[in-house]
Order: sequence, then C-alpha cells, then structure tokens
Amino acid sequence: MPELPEVETYRRFIDEVAVGQTITGLEVFDKHVLAVPEDELRAALLGRTITGTNRLGKNCFLELDNGRLLVLHFGMTGDIGAYRDAPDAPRFTRVAWQLSDTGLNLAFIDPRKFGRIRLADSAEAYQKAKKLGPDALQITAAELHQKLSRRKVFVKPLLLNQSLTAGLGNWIVDEVLFQAKIHPERLGNSITKKEATALHAAIQLVLTTAIRHEANYRHFPKSFLIHAREWDDSATPGTDAHLFCPRHTKVKIEKFYVGGRATYICPVCQSALS
Repeated sequence: MPELPEVETYRRFIDEVAVGQTITGLEVFDKHVLAVPEDELRAALLGRTITGTNRLGKNCFLELDNGRLLVLHFGMTGDIGAYRDAPDAPRFTRVAWQLSDTGLNLAFIDPRKFGRIRLADSAEAYQKAKKLGPDALQITAAELHQKLSRRKVFVKPLLLNQSLTAGLGNWIVDEVLFQAKIHPERLGNSITKKEATALHAAIQLVLTTAIRHEANYRHFPKSFLIHAREWDDSATPGTDAHLFCPRHTKVKIEKFYVGGRATYICPVCQSALS
C-alpha cells in the first residue's frame, strides 16, 4: 500500500517530468477512480500548466497555474508512471494526462481501483474537508504529545488515525513504535513528554530513511523491524535471523493484532509494562 514515503517518491517523479508542462489532453480509461465528474475534470485541467507539486500525508498535489490543485490519492495499489506511445502505457493505467513539450503522458496506475482523483481549491481547504492532521514529517514533538495526551486509546491506532497526523501506515507505525521502544497497546494519555519526543524522532528517522531508499524496504538498515515481517529476509539472506529482534538476537519478534491490524513487536524492547 502506498504510504507517505511512496507518495513522496511519486511526487518527486511528477515534479521532475511534469512541472512546467501544460496539460493538452486527458484520457479516462476507467471512471471508477474519479471523485469528480469527467467533464468537470477535463474543463479544469485542459490548457492549464502544472506549476509545482506538494504533498500532505498520502495525498499528492499537482499545483495548476490558476491556483487550483489536482489531488491524487493512491489507495491500496496506486502508482504513477509516464509513457510516450499508447502501446507502452503501463498496465492498469486508469487516467492519463498528455503533457505539452515532452510528448509524455503522465499515467495514474491503479490495479484495484481504490485510488481517487480529485480537484481542490487549496491544500488548506482539502485538509479541512478531509479532516487531516499535520503531515507526519511536519508535526512537532510538542504537537504529538498534546494530541496523544488527550486520548485514552491504544497508541498504535492513534498514530494510524490520519486526523492526528497524516501519512503513517501500518508497517510504519510498527517501525516507529519499535524504534521508540513503546508497546502498541500503551494508551495515548500514558505517553510521557520524553516518550513523545522519542516517538517524534522515530517518525522522522523511519520516514526519511524510507524516502532516501525510495521506499524499497530491502535497502533499509538491518536495525529496522520491517525485516522481521515474514516476507523479507533481505537483511539476513538464507537464514531466519530476520525473525528475531535486531537488538536482542535471541528474542523472536511477536505478531498479534491491534485494532484488527497485524502488529509486530519485540517483547523485550517494547514491554507492555514500560
């Protein structure tokens, strides 16, 4: 599922290939991903120049020369791509925009069609309408502590709540809690100021690391919990060492469910009593 690091990677790709280009055509291959009528989308985009890009959490914004935004949300399986000729269009391209000078088509790719394409008057208006909190890379430690301290709810679902902070997904929250040595079933209002500072630092570490590696988890440091998930032995190929805590190599990572979401912890690093 595209999370904040993937969407930031997509944003940088769009920034490189599309900024400064005028949208000269629009092809809609599947209206299911449109959250705005096709005629309205066509009227809003054709002849407009893409002047910049931005991102809030898992949402990517293409800034237009009239001040409006094209908003891309990638759902569970969304991606972005580019192609020149129709036979080369990526599989599962749902919508494509023709760009003026390069001859490229920007493709919105989505196999399962859970992504959505919208228009917005501004990032602030979109954030308010969708009730999104501050971006996970922008929230301060003080804001994070204040938001957690108000809630008598497990810290994991709180961090997944996009109204608290935008952009954190399931594996990221597991990684953040592991790096901060906090059990996912700690109540939000039990998190101390010191622990909130550690959480904030862990959020920055995990997100900046993932972005630096273009969200390719196989290149993440061996000290990351993500390698303990069953499908990844890239940190310790040919062995089962990835199933054990990178700090305590004889302690096996545990899996259980919190709020219906698969959750991975080290029972030593993240004691429920701490």
